Amino acid sequence: MTFQQAAAYYATNPTNSALSDVTSQLLREMTVKEKLRLLSGRALMVTARNLFLYRRKYNATAYAAGGCKRLGIPALLFTDGPRGVVMRHSTCFPVSMLRGASFDPELESRIGEAIAKEAVAGGANYFAGVCINLLRHPAWGRAQETYGEDSYLLGRMGAALTRSVVKYGVMACPKHFACNSIEDLRFSVDVKIDERTLREVYLPHFQKCFDAGAISVMGAYNRLRGDFCCESRELLTDILRGEMGFDGVVISDFVYAIHDAAKALKAGCDVEMPYKFRNILLPGLLRKGKIFMADVDAAAGNMISSLLRSVPHIEPQSKDVIVSKEHVALAREAAQKGMVLLKNDGVLPIEEKSPRIAVIGRYADRKNLGDHGSSNVFSPYCVTPYKGVRAGFQGGEVVCYNGCDPVKAIKAVKDSDYIVVCVGSDHKQEGEFMINMGNRKKKPQGMGGDRVSLSIPPEDVALVKAMRETGKKVVVYVMGGSAYVMEDLLGANPGAILMGFYAGLEGGNALADILSGRVNPGGRLPFTIAKREEDYPPFRRVEDDSREIEYGYYHGYTLLDKEGKRARFPFGFGLSYTDFAFENLRAEPTAEGVLASLTVRNTGSRAGDAVAQFYIGSAGAGADRPVKQLKGFQRVELAAGESREISELLPWDDLRFYDPDKKQWTLDAEYVVYAGADAERSMEMSAKFTSNAGA
Repeated sequence: MTFQQAAAYYATNPTNSALSDVTSQLLREMTVKEKLRLLSGRALMVTARNLFLYRRKYNATAYAAGGCKRLGIPALLFTDGPRGVVMRHSTCFPVSMLRGASFDPELESRIGEAIAKEAVAGGANYFAGVCINLLRHPAWGRAQETYGEDSYLLGRMGAALTRSVVKYGVMACPKHFACNSIEDLRFSVDVKIDERTLREVYLPHFQKCFDAGAISVMGAYNRLRGDFCCESRELLTDILRGEMGFDGVVISDFVYAIHDAAKALKAGCDVEMPYKFRNILLPGLLRKGKIFMADVDAAAGNMISSLLRSVPHIEPQSKDVIVSKEHVALAREAAQKGMVLLKNDGVLPIEEKSPRIAVIGRYADRKNLGDHGSSNVFSPYCVTPYKGVRAGFQGGEVVCYNGCDPVKAIKAVKDSDYIVVCVGSDHKQEGEFMINMGNRKKKPQGMGGDRVSLSIPPEDVALVKAMRETGKKVVVYVMGGSAYVMEDLLGANPGAILMGFYAGLEGGNALADILSGRVNPGGRLPFTIAKREEDYPPFRRVEDDSREIEYGYYHGYTLLDKEGKRARFPFGFGLSYTDFAFENLRAEPTAEGVLASLTVRNTGSRAGDAVAQFYIGSAGAGADRPVKQLKGFQRVELAAGESREISELLPWDDLRFYDPDKKQWTLDAEYVVYAGADAERSMEMSAKFTSNAGA
C-alpha cells in the first residue's frame, strides 16, 4: 500500500478504525531505516542553501521532516510563525499580543486563513505558529508571541487560528507544551507546579486548540518537575494523550530540547527537529535494547496518521496570494482593532483639516516589527509611525525627529501643535534569546531575551517630559510586546497614551487611522498593567542562583483580586472616542452551560466597538478559588445611541475545577457571573446561578 492509496481509502471511510488500519499497513511496508527516518527533521542542507540564496539563517524555505519516497509518504514541511509565515517575504501581521487585544476571534480566523494560504503558496504544509504559552509575568521576552495572560482568551484566539489553518489542510501546531514562560533560562529552568495549577491554568488553552483540530504539538525546552518537557512521560503520555485525548504527532522544539534520545522516544516525543541528532543514536539504542520497535512504530505511526489527516486536504495556492492586497488590508485592520487607548485628556482624535504634527522618538521612522528570532517575518516593506502619519494627514504638516535627545526634539517640534512620541522596546530589549543557552550569570545587554526592567526606558520618559513642557499636545505611542509599569510615564503627564504593541507591516497606517478618528480605538488590554513590578508573581533571571521556580495558581488579575489590589490599568481595559453602558445582566443555566446575556449601549456621539466581558466566580465554595475568571467575551460594533442585547454560552466544562485527590473535574454548587467593560468594572454588576443543570 502507498500513502496515496491509504489516503484514498481513508477519504471514503473517515473513521478512527480505518485510519488505524491504513497506518498499520503502511508501517508493515516500511523498513526499520525508513521508519527511523520519519522521526527527525532534515534541515541541514536547507539551512545551508538558504544562507547562500536568501542570506537567511532560519526557515527561509520550509524545513522538512520525515517522508518516504518509496511509499509516497510526504515530508512534514515546517514554517514558523505566529505573526505570519516566516518563509521568504510574507505578510507580517501584528504580533499575537496585539491580536489578543482585539478580543476578536472572527478576525483571528481570517488571519489564520491568510496565513494558511501563504504557507501553502510558499511550500509548507505545517504551521508552528499557534503560540499559546501563558503570559505569567510581563518580563517574559517572547510575550509578544502569545495572546495574553488569561487561559480562556488564549484558548479562544488559539482555537480560532487553528480552525482556519487546518481548514486549508495545513497542520496546525500549538506550542510550547508546557509551562514555557521564561526565555533567558528556557533551556535549564525547572518549573515546579501543583496538579490543579497545571491543569486549570496552563493546559486548558492547549485543549481548546486540540478540540479545534490541532493534530500536532511542540514540546518545550524547559523542565517540568525535574524532567525536560520533551522527555516527560507524565506530560506527553499520561496527561497529553491520556487525560487530554490528544492523538496527533509531538515534535520537539529545535536543537536543544532533547538530551536523552531513548527517554524522549519512550516519553512520547515522536519527531526531533530540525536535524537528525538523536536519531543517529536510535539504531544503536534499538540494537542494545534501550528502545524497542514498539516505541519506533508508535512514533512513526503518529507521524503517518497525522499526515493522512491533513496533507490530502491541502488546497493549492498561487504565489500571488503572498502579501496580496487582501492580506495587507487585513493586517491593517488587525492593527486598528488591537491598539489600546490607555489615556486621553481630550487630545485625540486629531480632526483639524491641516494639523501640524511632529513624530519623534527612537522608533519614529524606524522599522520595529518585534522579535528578530524564530518568529521574524520578512515582509517587503514596513510603514513606520512617521510614514503612516505623513500619509494619513496629507492636508497637514508632518515632521520627524528620529531620536531621544530632548534639545534636538524641541527644535524639531517648534512649529507643531501635536507631538507623537514613539517609545518602548524593540528586539534588543525583548525577544528570543540563544546566547550561551541561559547558563551564564550575566547576559549581554541588547541581546533580546527577557526584559531587564518593566518600566518605560528613562530616556523615553525624559523625552516625554520635555515635550510636555513645551505646552503642546503630546500623544505617547508605546511599542512593545507586553505590559509596562507606567508610573514614570504617567508622571510625565502626556495628553494621551496609545498602546501600539508591534503592529505589523501596516502599523504606521493604522496608527494614523486612530489618531485621526477615522477609526475609533477598540482594543482592550490582554494583560494587567500593575502599579508596581512587585505586584506580579516571582520571576527567574540569569543572575539568580536557583534554576527552579514555583508556578503558583495566581497571576495577573487573579493575583490582584486575591491580594485585594487594584491595577493601574486592569485586564480588559481600553478607552474609546465614545462611551458605553452595560446593563441588565442575566444568567440562565441550561444543559450545555450558562447563557449569560446583557445589554450594551453606546451612550456617546460616535460609532465604536465595545467588548463585553463575562467573568465567573465560585459562590461559597470551601476550596481555594479565584475571585473571578474570564469565561466569555464578545466584541460588538454600535452606532451612536444604539443598544444591543448580546449573549454568551459559558459551557459547564469551562467552569469546572480539578480535584487532585479524586483526579477528576467537578462543578461547584453555586456560581456568580460578573460582566462589564474590564476585569475591575465587571464587579459592578453580577448575577448568581446554580450548577444543577450541568451536574
